[in-house]
Amino acid sequence: MEKENFLKYAPWLAVALAFFMQYNLFVTPAQLKDAQIDILMKVDQKYATKETGADLKNRLDNMQYKIDEIYKIISKKGGF
Repeated sequence: MEKENFLKYAPWLAVALAFFMQYNLFVTPAQLKDAQIDILMKVDQKYATKETGADLKNRLDNMQYKIDEIYKIISKKGGF
């Protein structure tokens, strides 16, 4: 009985398997690793890390402090 069911559905199984293979629905570990490396490179190019963001914020805060100090010096001398 089981052999008859298998023979009955074998063409459909073959079509499904061909479909999966044609559209690369099964991937190898090497393909997954290549895709992971590609995704990580794109993310690295597009987004900044927390450390980079914090460093940039500190540098901007430092620049703002220096600009404020320059403004205070100029305003004391009567420049504005």
